[in-house]
Parts: sequence; C-alpha cells; structure tokens
Amino acid sequence: MKRVTMGMLAVVMALSATAAFGESKVGLRQGLQQQRIAQGVKSGSLTAGETARLENRESAINHEVRADRAANGGKLTAGERAQVNRQQNRLSGAIFADKHNGVHQ
Repeated sequence: MKRVTMGMLAVVMALSATAAFGESKVGLRQGLQQQRIAQGVKSGSLTAGETARLENRESAINHEVRADRAANGGKLTAGERAQVNRQQNRLSGAIFADKHNGVHQ
C-alpha cells in the first residue's frame, strides 16, 4: 500500500511539475527524472527514505527555477540554465546510485 501511494505521489508530482514548467528542456528533464524515481518506487529499488530525499532535492530545484523565472520575466538566464543543468546532473547521478545500491524495499 505504501509503495503504491508513493508511486502515485511521484506520478502526480511529475505531471504537475511538467505542466508548471511547460515543455522547456528544464521541465522535460524534470519530468523524466520524476519518471525514473517513480519507476524505482514501483520496482522496489528505491526505499521510502531514498525516495523522500530525491523528491526533496527535486523540489528544491523546482522552487529555485520558479523563483529565477519570476525574477526574470518568465525566462532563465544562460547562467541559471547552466546551474540548473548541473543540479539536475547531480540529481540524476543520485537517482542512479540509489536505484543500484542493492537496498530494496
């Protein structure tokens, strides 16, 4: 039951975040990473704690993007895009590491 709830939560968050960010590269990548997290929950390769940490990191990136866009008339500057890309790269690595660390739910 807990796994199903976490999986549904991840899917809802992915859909809402993609809608909020549109179809930009940042938004598209965010949606794909949410799908990877949801797949890890579904398969049991992510524990509840790992999922929570990944979701919190993703949420922090999302809040930063929203704030940056609000400050710049709806656009990200090149420097902000580069920073978000680095953060998403690190999160992607964390998703991979957590999914393949041998700890299962």
